[in-house]
This record gives sequence, C-alpha cells and structure tokens, in this order.
Amino acid sequence: MKIKDIPWFNRPGIRLKRKGASHLNDAELLAIVFGRGNPEENAVDLANRLLGKYNFDKLSNLSFHELKKESKDQVKAMKIQAMFEIFRRTSKLQKKGFKQKIKTAEDVFNHYVDELQDKKKEHFYALFLDTKNRIISEECISVGTLNSSLIHPREVFNPAIKASSNSVIFVHNHPSGDCKPSKEDEEVTKMLCNAGDLLGINILDHVIIGNNSYTSLKEENLI
Repeated sequence: MKIKDIPWFNRPGIRLKRKGASHLNDAELLAIVFGRGNPEENAVDLANRLLGKYNFDKLSNLSFHELKKESKDQVKAMKIQAMFEIFRRTSKLQKKGFKQKIKTAEDVFNHYVDELQDKKKEHFYALFLDTKNRIISEECISVGTLNSSLIHPREVFNPAIKASSNSVIFVHNHPSGDCKPSKEDEEVTKMLCNAGDLLGINILDHVIIGNNSYTSLKEENLI
C-alpha cells in the first residue's frame, strides 16, 4: 500500500498538521522524515521495519553504509544521520553544552556527553582554554584504548601552543559506561600534567564520561 492509498485523514502528514507531532507514533514520525518509501514498501512500513529491528537508540549508532543497506536508499540514510545529529546538537543547547566559558566539570560533561557516551571506542579530546577559561578550540587526540604509548605529549601540546592556550582540559569516554578512572587513565594524566608544567600550560581537569555520568580527576584529587 502506498501512502496515497491510506485514507487522507489517517496519513501521518495530515494528522501532524491537525493534531501536532505528539499524536504520531515513532514510525509515523520517522516516515515523515523519509518523505516517501521505496518500490517495495511505503514510508510507514519502512519505518516500522527499521524500528522493529533497531529502535531509535540502536538506529542512531548505525553507520551511513549500514543505514543505506537497511533503508535501500542513500538519501534516507543521510536523513536519519542528519536527524540524530540535530538531536545531539539540540540536547547540547538545552544543557548549555555550547557555552563558551567552562566553569565546572559538569560543563565539560554537558559539552561532550551526547557525542561520546555511545561511542564503541575510547575517544580522547583536549579542550583548549584562554585565561578566562573560554573555549578557544578542541581536538580529538586519539581513538582507542587510552595508554601512554597512544597519547604523546606533542600530540596534545602542539595544538595547544598553536592556539596560544593558557590551560587544557582532557576528556575521554569509557564505552563500558563505568566512568571510574583506570590505572592507565591516572598514569596518562600524570604524564601530561608533568609535560604541561614544563611548558607552562595548566591542566585544569581530566573528565571521564560514562553512561550519563562522569568523573572529574580533579574532584577526585588525582590532579
């Protein structure tokens, strides 16, 4: 059945206009994002199939190529990825994650949580700040299990020097969801703090993000 074959008053777009988006189910909302289906199924059936297999939380973790294969359409794959990226950016704005001045470890958490908490690998970021703790820039230093052989001071402090950074905050995620710092986390932090002291760049904190939670090494007196 095509969307045009559904009685006009039951079509997702008409119901959204008449009653609002909150009256539509998940599949109907996703169908509106799609706009149309494919030669084999209408937009609602396609949305139901995808959500029945993945639901929104798992759907958001699929790669572009996986989404293209599942939806049989690269445009729909792009729409899904764009939709979830809008969700993440909206969440950051609502949590004030985009504010330029970092005052607390919670500010760091809010800035990165939507980006990092569902990553399947560890991502290590350096956040470069000026003398008033305002964000100058940020950089992903490494992807993979955090250890001293993977993180080299020059990879961290070279961009910090180029940015004329006064201080740096480190942040990385634990894919397990447990944000308790490991021995390797502590060793890497100590090594980078020592390098920062030599260069005159202050290390303000190292924030570890887990499953909707975080640990500040500074608050734990590990810095």
